[in-house]
Amino acid sequence: MSLFMAEPQDERSPSLEDCLKLLKGERDEQRLAGLLLVTKFCRSDDLGSLKKVYEAVGAHFLDRLLRTGSGEGGENRDVYLRLSVTVLAAFCRVPEIASSVEMVSRIPLILEIMSKGPATNILEECYELLYLVSTACEAGVMALIDSGGLRVIAPQMSDLPDGSHAMEVAIKILQLLVSKLSSESMNIERFFELSLVVAAVARQFAVLHNTLKFEALHLLSAVFCSDYSALLHESLRSMPDNNWGDYMRTGVVSILQNRVAPSEKLHALILAENMMSILGEKWLIGRVRLPSVEDYLPADRCLLLVLESSHVEISVLSNELAYMKYEAPSSTAEEHLLKQRYLAIAFSLVEKIIKYISTVGENEGALSDEAVFLKVIKTLNETVGVVLEYLKDAKEHGKKRGNDLLASVRVIGSYLAETPDACKEQVQDLLDYMLSVEGEEESSPFLSTCFLLPMLCQITMKAEGSKLVAASRGYVAVVECLVKLIQSDGQNGEDNGSIFLACDTVMNILLKREQIRFSPELSTFSSLLTALAYWADGTKDPSVAMMAASICSLIFDFTSEDALLKQANFSGSSLDSLARLIARSFSSSSQDMSDSADLLEIITAGYSRWSNRFPTVKKHNR
Repeated sequence: MSLFMAEPQDERSPSLEDCLKLLKGERDEQRLAGLLLVTKFCRSDDLGSLKKVYEAVGAHFLDRLLRTGSGEGGENRDVYLRLSVTVLAAFCRVPEIASSVEMVSRIPLILEIMSKGPATNILEECYELLYLVSTACEAGVMALIDSGGLRVIAPQMSDLPDGSHAMEVAIKILQLLVSKLSSESMNIERFFELSLVVAAVARQFAVLHNTLKFEALHLLSAVFCSDYSALLHESLRSMPDNNWGDYMRTGVVSILQNRVAPSEKLHALILAENMMSILGEKWLIGRVRLPSVEDYLPADRCLLLVLESSHVEISVLSNELAYMKYEAPSSTAEEHLLKQRYLAIAFSLVEKIIKYISTVGENEGALSDEAVFLKVIKTLNETVGVVLEYLKDAKEHGKKRGNDLLASVRVIGSYLAETPDACKEQVQDLLDYMLSVEGEEESSPFLSTCFLLPMLCQITMKAEGSKLVAASRGYVAVVECLVKLIQSDGQNGEDNGSIFLACDTVMNILLKREQIRFSPELSTFSSLLTALAYWADGTKDPSVAMMAASICSLIFDFTSEDALLKQANFSGSSLDSLARLIARSFSSSSQDMSDSADLLEIITAGYSRWSNRFPTVKKHNR
């Protein structure tokens, strides 16, 4: 403490007993003199003496002194305020004093003093007091939250000097507050206050190069790992000053390009993933100027570092998870879940980078040169290769269920959607397995197929791809996925994008049926016909009707009405619906349906081949 001696005074200094006598005096003047003497000779780390002094002066006098100093006007008010706050902060170094009911009850008044903008030295003592009380007992931190601690501290953060002791203690206090805040306790005001904290701490994260930089990193990571993080994103998006985003980029680059502990790099990746969620993938690109470097770093430095670090994390974490699963199954569930969580963050970063790279053509100047672009593609290829190896390991151990496996399929699907021929041999070997992967909460494979639909749709445009999907029985997974999509979202149009991708995939295979010598299972496609009837009946969208009718026509090509009606999952009412659907598609031909001309051609050509085998359909189209 600034008013307390760091070292003992010489033998001429007053003794502790002299001070205690004054502190126990009947008059306030005696007690004030005693406190002033204490600040002259008593060391701040002499906890035994501090405890004796606190007991001698008494809580009542300290409260009166604090209230006098915090009051309006009055002679010597600033002196009283500084003295009271300084000695109270010193007393709080004794844990049993800091955790006492009396000290906890002083938190509201300390916050009130801070809100009035006291001198810097007094403010620093206030932060010290709040930190010591909050760390001493649960009641202290809860009193700080309930008394509006965040409301007082948040606006002050941006005014505290960079790297100051007050900033350091404020960050430590906020780490405590964030750990105790629950999503239920959050409101619009608190989200705004927390956004101010994030913006102010982001600057410290960028400009400092000492241990406080890591404290800032840990605080920001804790905020973004909280259960209310997603709700905070909107407040941060609406911040009038976007400099905090630049500070975040600078801090992340500083951590990722230096030799720091792997855990610190993980924290930095957590920040990067959240920043892209808040400000978009374009946040990755921007000039970075580190305090120790004279010139700006290349604008793509952050992207390269985040991608390379994500690749390393995926390699390490996938190996560790595989070892824990197959070699050391006795590892704790908590360890397993933590590594899965970190792996999911690295996967999310890679997916976001894939999304950004896919739009590079639309964002000229986004990457500095072709060499950088090729380096990104090379690293993405290597990363996807690692993920495919992780899935191969799981396949060999007979594992198909797990959120980590499902997330692996998702990141592979994201990349193959942009480059369907990447890692071709590995993908071909694992396609059947990837389509069988289930998440922890799934009763059967579904999401894995959804993630792979963009790639499946593209590769089935060629005979080679259609033959692969048909031979691997991947077509069954696609049909089952399409049926589920129609049943869950078909009539409200929420996921028509995935539905049309699945439809296109099925059509691609059926159109090449004879070329690839594909013999479809009628039981699989009869369930799809029932779903198509339901889908078309529930919408007025002509594009839906034409798509459903064209698939229907391609299925009718290899079966008959009699054969269909013998299927347990197909009924006469479904056949009637499909007959109306075909008739509806023909009636659309009189309208301007230039966008669906190719589909109408499929329906018309098919009808000429199979109409005699489907009398019910033929009856509706006379």
